[in-house]
Amino acid sequence: MKLQKLLSVMDPACLPRRTSEPTQQETHYSSEQEEILSVALTPHFAGRSPKNPFNLVQTQPHKPLIHFKDETYSYQDADELSNKAARVLLQTGRVKEGDTVALFVGNEPIFFWLWLGLVKLGCSAAFLNSNIRSKSLLHCFNCSGAKTLVAAEELQDAVEEVLPSLLEQQVTVFTLADRCRTAGVESFKDKMSQVSSEPLPKDLRSHLTLQSLALYVYTSGTTGLPKAAVITHRKLWAMSFLQSTAGVNNKDVVYVSLPLYHVAGFIGFTGALQRGITVVLRSKFSASQFWDDCRKYNVTVILYIGEIMRYLCNTPKNVNDRNHKVRLAVGNGIRSDVWREFLRRFGNIQIKEFYAATEGNFALMNYIGKIGAIGRDTFFHRRFFPYAVIKYDVDKEEPLRDSSGFCIEAAKGEPGLLVSEISVRAPFSGYARDLQQTEKKRLHNVLKKGDVYFNTGDLVLIDKDNFIYFQDRVGDTFRWKGENVATTEVADVITLADCIKEASVYGVEVPGQEGRTGMAAVILRDGQMFDSADVFKHIENFLPAYARPRFMRIQSSLEVTGTFKHLKVKLIEEGFNPDKIKDPVYFLDEKEKNYVPLTLDIFNAVTSGKMKI
Repeated sequence: MKLQKLLSVMDPACLPRRTSEPTQQETHYSSEQEEILSVALTPHFAGRSPKNPFNLVQTQPHKPLIHFKDETYSYQDADELSNKAARVLLQTGRVKEGDTVALFVGNEPIFFWLWLGLVKLGCSAAFLNSNIRSKSLLHCFNCSGAKTLVAAEELQDAVEEVLPSLLEQQVTVFTLADRCRTAGVESFKDKMSQVSSEPLPKDLRSHLTLQSLALYVYTSGTTGLPKAAVITHRKLWAMSFLQSTAGVNNKDVVYVSLPLYHVAGFIGFTGALQRGITVVLRSKFSASQFWDDCRKYNVTVILYIGEIMRYLCNTPKNVNDRNHKVRLAVGNGIRSDVWREFLRRFGNIQIKEFYAATEGNFALMNYIGKIGAIGRDTFFHRRFFPYAVIKYDVDKEEPLRDSSGFCIEAAKGEPGLLVSEISVRAPFSGYARDLQQTEKKRLHNVLKKGDVYFNTGDLVLIDKDNFIYFQDRVGDTFRWKGENVATTEVADVITLADCIKEASVYGVEVPGQEGRTGMAAVILRDGQMFDSADVFKHIENFLPAYARPRFMRIQSSLEVTGTFKHLKVKLIEEGFNPDKIKDPVYFLDEKEKNYVPLTLDIFNAVTSGKMKI
């Protein structure tokens, strides 16, 4: 099939219009269109020249690009302000072609001006998570190889904490405050107000290609220190193309409340640049203000991660719940029960769930609207971008291999590890200055000798209708009593109990026992007490014995990343030792048919082996 035909079918205007409301909001495409759409997600068929990411200034200079609080910035404003930002960096003499500049900035328009300015200089950016501090901040900065740091005014305390180390490395440090009296820190805004907004010479970025580094985006660090994923311009614009394949057009207004330091938020902006779209930027997600913002700015498209949708469903019901113009939600990680509740409560909004990893070379999208699915297994997708779902040994934390040493593909309906072939068409760029972690993501000799696949670290399942469903992260699956336990599935069941609002499930070691037994850290619903007997009954009714959490830890809050992923490292380290934990901990007592307070006597009995669990 020729590329021209691919591009014509990829255009949302060419897709079939819905003539009636399908069951569960499913949209029906022909098999050819569905398979072509799956390929549209890939870097090979999507891209914009990095040398001119801003040509829409010529065609729609006065169209709003960003609404932020009570401020509005047009495409022309953005062009001029990014010229100013670039000129400040250029005139310092400390930033040259090919350099990386670290941005320690939250959700505000200048984030965009800085990145666009760096592109105009032929440079790249490192997006530092605005929540990291101290050791993690220095680690992430050093991973990027940057020699210049630009930080938001409200993050100056965090910068000053590591300033001696930065100055020792001869790092140039800017703050976005109007003025700064801290030695070794310069005001960026003050300099920006004094420079010209005229365009910069194009030869500054003449060396850029689609293979050039665009930015570093950091992994969430849920299992250790964050890693700097290498994002080329090719990959960035391919990810940005997700919005177009989902049906976003230049008449839409897109609401971005996700962190800009994360790809899920940033592609809201780069996707806008591809199609000439207006973006509404929120400094931080607010469930209580979400729909008010959508009504105020006439938002038609929202970007989400699963936890955002759950938070919205947990807000008090309102007569205005369906009073909005949102027609499309694009994102990933929404649970089936939340999906159904969201549609029931907020109306006929098409949800386009996609699957992708920041550092990965593979993507899926659920175009049809099949609740719970992340995409569909198609011949066309496998042909152009080979992938496989292979059997995985949870105990050894490695794929199962046959007598010839090759991986074994999982059967339909069987969970397995998703892997995607690394090739020229689907490259894997790895992590900056971390060859060991980069190599850990590569699997060799998967289906034949010499092949190399990217290990997504995700367990998925393909059903009889070829729909693909996310099951769990490999590290979040543990083995107990000879069975694999998926933490997300257990957490979903726990949160259906009347008194429990949120749950984080993980496996903990028990002396003398193989594998790990289940433990859950939970938050109670407002005004509720822990109803131990009711929770026990609920767990007993809906979970098999091996999947039932043996320990329940009651917390006032759960520690999460900036994208609401649960941080479990500390929870796993503390285990169920009452001497290490100040929170109330309960033990599943099968004789009492209840969760009973974990006493030191019970703890000693379990760890000594006197009490079998």
